[in-house]
Amino acid sequence: MSEFAIYPSLKGKTVIITGGASGIGAEMVSAFAAQGCKVGFVDKDVETAKASVAQIDGDVAFEPCDLRDIDSLKTAFDKLADRHGAAQVLVNNAARDDRHDWREVTPDYWDERIETNLRHMFFAMQAVAPAMVEAGSGSIINLGSNSWWEAVGNFPAYATAKAAVHGLSRTMARDLGDARIRVNTVVPGWIMTERQKELWVTPEKLADHLKGQCLPDPVDPVYVARMVLFLASDDAAMCTASNFFVDGGSV
Repeated sequence: MSEFAIYPSLKGKTVIITGGASGIGAEMVSAFAAQGCKVGFVDKDVETAKASVAQIDGDVAFEPCDLRDIDSLKTAFDKLADRHGAAQVLVNNAARDDRHDWREVTPDYWDERIETNLRHMFFAMQAVAPAMVEAGSGSIINLGSNSWWEAVGNFPAYATAKAAVHGLSRTMARDLGDARIRVNTVVPGWIMTERQKELWVTPEKLADHLKGQCLPDPVDPVYVARMVLFLASDDAAMCTASNFFVDGGSV
């Protein structure tokens, strides 16, 4: 959109985004490409990812990857680095908020939810941080969730993983800060992605949710992407170890 900001400091930057094929991730891939970045993303949805790349005007690369497989993650990141150079920005976006009844959760299901929503974030950071340390700069943005702040039920493993993202961001901000690497958490509210609309958004549920926001409008993915762009840019040079909410004021 023409009224949105252009960040000169982002032009030419190398960016890696996890879960970039659809939803918020796809919005971020497009937004960074529009800033003139070299964008690489990973996703396990190959068909949707390839279709997304074909629609974007910019330097965008895709590598298929199931982020639960850490060796696959490392290989995909290496291939993106071979094409674009070492990552200067990492956006840990990939997650899946499947609903589950606490009575039915097994140890295996719990572990899989943590692998899907949390574990890969650390290993993605571990993969890109050495080059950022060598360069003396970098920005890492982890996607949290306002769901646990609001005490939303029906997905305890997901909520636990997302709560842990905040601790991960803050401790890594301390560990990487001497190299001027910034680590922040973006906290989306209920974002109106196609997945949410297909599975859970009804007129009644949306109206009830909006009553709890300070702002009366549903939150679209583009606004999460705009916050991520800001945190990746030099405009946010003194922002680290912090939470940045994009939730219409629901927390």
